Amino acid sequence: MKKKCVLVTGGAGFVGSGLCKELVVQGHQVYSLDNYFTGTELNHVDSVTYIRGTTSDIKELITFTPDLIFHLGEYSRVEQSFEDIDLVWRFNRDGIVAVLEFCRAKGCKIVYAGSSTKFGDGGLGRMQSPYAWSKASNTELVMCYGNWFKIPYAITYFYNVYGDQEISDGRYATLIGIFKERMKNNLPMSVVLPGTQIRNFTHIDDIVAGLMLVGEHGSGDEYGIGCKESFSVREVAEMFGGEIEFLPERPGNRLTADVVTEKTLALGWRSKRSLQDYIKNLRALK
Repeated sequence: MKKKCVLVTGGAGFVGSGLCKELVVQGHQVYSLDNYFTGTELNHVDSVTYIRGTTSDIKELITFTPDLIFHLGEYSRVEQSFEDIDLVWRFNRDGIVAVLEFCRAKGCKIVYAGSSTKFGDGGLGRMQSPYAWSKASNTELVMCYGNWFKIPYAITYFYNVYGDQEISDGRYATLIGIFKERMKNNLPMSVVLPGTQIRNFTHIDDIVAGLMLVGEHGSGDEYGIGCKESFSVREVAEMFGGEIEFLPERPGNRLTADVVTEKTLALGWRSKRSLQDYIKNLRALK
């Protein structure tokens, strides 16, 4: 990628910090805008300029013109979104309008991180939670702004990102993060019923590699970044070993999701990391 001025919203989060690190390695001038809702200063990367604030205030907070914006900084939990409607609206709905208006004024490209929940359960997944609906409708707004105002854009979709620095405790912990923490503390693996929910798990390094390609070459919708290999939640728990305890079913918990990666594969992206190998290494280090 030609050297650029790049803004990463959510740059202090799990995926954002991994992306910032790679952008710095490749010599770009990198800025992060993060409200630190789930991000942390522990994820800061040397040579990145960090700006604290919410994306709805991007016009006031960002006084320069980026060449490219990776918009990752949104609310990103399914089950918890039923209790966090106000946060979903503020971070996702107010935020996307402000970011798109900023792109419109500055003429910069946006790479938007959509949600693979949009493809869940034959397309019904987009309506199954406040989070899923907000992300699916945001992708439509990004496309509309691209058509209405000729804003260059690309939309990506992540599939269950895992790896170092993911959140492993508290309300916003990820599945693999939770299992890692429970294994470390010799606790049973907690599986939400029915346990047959199918997931595709993608290592953070593969996600970042996909984002870099889409940032450089992507245009339009449906740049899925996801490992084709899938497992049920119960199968993943069994990989970690030990006992399994089942938890009651939860709203918004999709059973399947199509992996839409054709356009990303066409750019030369391939997933290189295996969840099975990752868990095997974790167990060996325990």
